[in-house]
Amino acid sequence: MYVCVRTHSHLCPAKSCTESKSDTDRGVALSKFTEEMYATAAVTDRGLVTGEPDNAFRQTWGDIHQEARRMAGGLAEVGIDRGVAIGILAGQPVDIAPACQATWMRGASVTMLHQPTPRTDLGIWAQDTETVIDMISAKAVILGAPFDAAKPLLEERGITVVTVDELRGGTSIDPVETAESDIALQQLTSGSTGSPKAVQITHENFYTNAYAMINRIKFSIEDDVMVSWLPLFHDMGMVGFLTVPMQVGAEVISITPMDFLRTPVLWAELMGKYGGTVTAAPNFAYSLLARRLAQAEDGAVDLSSVRYMWNGAEPVDPDTMDALAEAGARFGLNPTALAPVYGMAETTLAVSIPDPDQGQVLDYVDPDFLESMSRAVPSNRPNARALATLGKMVPDLEGRIVDRDGQVLPARGVGIIEVRGKAVTPGYVTVEGHKPAQDSDGWLDTGDVGYFTEEGLVVVCGRVKDVIIMGGRNVYPTDIERAAGSVAGVRPGNAVAIRLDAGQKRESFAVAVETNAFEDPEEVKRIEREVVHAVVADVGVRPRAVAVLGPGSIPKTSSGKLRRANSAALLGN
Repeated sequence: MYVCVRTHSHLCPAKSCTESKSDTDRGVALSKFTEEMYATAAVTDRGLVTGEPDNAFRQTWGDIHQEARRMAGGLAEVGIDRGVAIGILAGQPVDIAPACQATWMRGASVTMLHQPTPRTDLGIWAQDTETVIDMISAKAVILGAPFDAAKPLLEERGITVVTVDELRGGTSIDPVETAESDIALQQLTSGSTGSPKAVQITHENFYTNAYAMINRIKFSIEDDVMVSWLPLFHDMGMVGFLTVPMQVGAEVISITPMDFLRTPVLWAELMGKYGGTVTAAPNFAYSLLARRLAQAEDGAVDLSSVRYMWNGAEPVDPDTMDALAEAGARFGLNPTALAPVYGMAETTLAVSIPDPDQGQVLDYVDPDFLESMSRAVPSNRPNARALATLGKMVPDLEGRIVDRDGQVLPARGVGIIEVRGKAVTPGYVTVEGHKPAQDSDGWLDTGDVGYFTEEGLVVVCGRVKDVIIMGGRNVYPTDIERAAGSVAGVRPGNAVAIRLDAGQKRESFAVAVETNAFEDPEEVKRIEREVVHAVVADVGVRPRAVAVLGPGSIPKTSSGKLRRANSAALLGN
């Protein structure tokens, strides 16, 4: 007998699932996360669409579960048991979904390994990957397309490798016992690959986060369709657009980041084709989509079904949201669907999300009070700073703002954001061992600077470690980068503020930008001048230097975030 644990009747894909039988359980105790996932597989007709745009392939979550059972059998044959760690290196959602579920069926944890690119030095990559595998004590690596060629490179380093195809030939088996405290995911952070760190996410973390998001956006299994191109090695893609839909039985259309980058408008086309209602991406992707939509012919796409376009994973530029709303209007895009959000791997994913139909809400504050007094004072003056609010804290997650002495600040006091709740990671695994994430009262220091409005809306100003202190002012690099990015010729999302002389009495900064015209000396000189002018005009500070570079020069994380700490080398001598 298999019992569905759902407590939200509008989510259940079957008319009645309290007595749904499944051959996946023989009386084994399961976590709520895995129990619901397997119960979903037994009754749902929803599933995962992969292979767009050339070879669309749809599997129900039941189909994927049966595949996962065989793969779990293959994992059992190589000694994968409860409590061990597995690395996964695969690029196709059709392979990753059953591989992850098979890992959880064995009671093991998943770590999505950093993926090499055509420009990657494979020797260095193999060394870094070995460091990660040793750090998480991985017993094996599951390898899938397009990384099959990496098998001998990993095996020569003593790493056990099993391919997705080999696992698909395994014998179908039942799941093992799982508990709420078991580690399900070890999410690599955006830090340097030379000193890796992974956020440990438990089964309870997964389940809590899933329903926090579902309840906030009033997600409907019957009506909502998710569309994503996000990388599954990043938490927003892995958790939001694979794990959650697999757990609750949502319909999701998943393509790869390369599919999106080759044809950005494909993202919009799929939302029209499948009636997509929920999607998410970093700010740079919406900037790119806005430009493509502005150039598209009338009727090229249909965005009328979209009710949530989450903008997260990097700082939100209000101008990008405005440009997307304007460009998308011809294609039926409701501007209230544009939703800046806040999340992080340490909270499994979601921290704050706007209510349905709220759209983008800006908070206009006095820049002088913000930078000099750490107060977000409302202002309607011409120089007011427009900051994107990121919605209210999701259910079952608390938030507070503290100063550097740990004192809790009132509304509009700018300080360090701390969070607490059942979705918060218990800690990290590092090369030095386990590191706790919470203090004695359960609070997690996010490392972000921000504040709450009187209505409880979250605003993030930047990272603590990136703030530039000039003449007693706290200058946020995002403001500098937004100003530099407004210059004609600068590639969207490719401007970085680099803090100089950190720790001295007076810091300064430089700016690096990318342009396609980097080989044109006159264009380079123009961009240098205009970047200086834009930063001085918008932020009131002058960069010590401006570096104008070619595409791909600015270091970024695997999820596309700027690596500010690693950008100083761009300045040369």
